[in-house]
Amino acid sequence: MRPKHILLVDDEEDIREVAALSLQAVGGWRVSAAGDGSSAIAMARAERPDAILLDVMMPDLDGPATFARLQEDPQTSDIPVILLTAKAQGADRRRFAQLGVAGTLTKPFDPMTLTEQIATILGREETTP
Repeated sequence: MRPKHILLVDDEEDIREVAALSLQAVGGWRVSAAGDGSSAIAMARAERPDAILLDVMMPDLDGPATFARLQEDPQTSDIPVILLTAKAQGADRRRFAQLGVAGTLTKPFDPMTLTEQIATILGREETTP
């Protein structure tokens, strides 16, 4: 069985490095990384990852705008997207859930449980009718 492939999108290089290392070492996942929304859209189209972990706050094209563009594209609309955010308030979580994302994770995250948290969200998302 091939390893899960996740596209990690965050404008902060240190976050990308920690998350990628965690997903590779702990989860055995294949990780692609992008530092902005525009690159993420191009990579999602070209690579068709199993899921996308997408930072909410990025310059130019933020996470919700990137997600909207991914949803508009038939080549990427079926890829589950998990938002990664420092905004953990209830109102923010409800707003993100209304977008139609698979789930939301908060920063700072625990690198040792990141893979498990993503797998749990994807498991829930995949069983939703």
